Amino acid sequence: MQPLTREQVRTIDRLAIEELGIPGVVLMENAGRGVAEAVLDLLEQRRIAPAGAKISVLCGGGNNGGDGYVAARHLHNAGASVTLYPAVDPEQLKGDALVHARAAVKMGLAIEPIRNAEELAEAAKRWGSETVLIDALLGTGFTGEVRSHIAEIIRRCNAAHERGTAVVAVDLPSGLDCDTGRAADPTIRADVTVTFVAPKVGFSNPEAAPFLGRVIVQGIGIPPELLDRIG
Repeated sequence: MQPLTREQVRTIDRLAIEELGIPGVVLMENAGRGVAEAVLDLLEQRRIAPAGAKISVLCGGGNNGGDGYVAARHLHNAGASVTLYPAVDPEQLKGDALVHARAAVKMGLAIEPIRNAEELAEAAKRWGSETVLIDALLGTGFTGEVRSHIAEIIRRCNAAHERGTAVVAVDLPSGLDCDTGRAADPTIRADVTVTFVAPKVGFSNPEAAPFLGRVIVQGIGIPPELLDRIG
């Protein structure tokens, strides 16, 4: 499976929506459901029933965060205890991410905002005792340095990981550059990375390996003909 660059990911999404008529909200639904399925598989491997799992979903302000809201819905439906921790108020999201955030709100899922240092400190007290943390903070569009507030969330997530909480990254670990595989300071350290459509070019960089964990490639409804065309 040919790895994809950041620009190829954007092109695939655009063509799927504009030429094939697959709504972006459907692509996001497929992505988030795939993340939930990977988390349920991880729980099964660890012999933990969904009803006995406590899962925290850390959501950023873009489409990666939208994937997190979808995953939270499906994990809730599977019987897990799920709490969403948005770094951005859900109503400030746009497009498909806003659609899925509003669905999670209407379902009555637990939502604990982490918009400032005080809210983050309170939330992080609970993360070390969670079964799984889902990293849906930053996606393939990230480059450069991590903004200070998101950086602190990543550090707190990594601290929980060191205490034994499993971490699942959505598409790629937050802080990792999609194209170069270079890790910002800080970058999420994941046990599992659920990446969409195909691996990303940067994953082949040896520097990325300690952050990726096991990589699962999840389809989101993109036909192989479109991938061949982009390739």
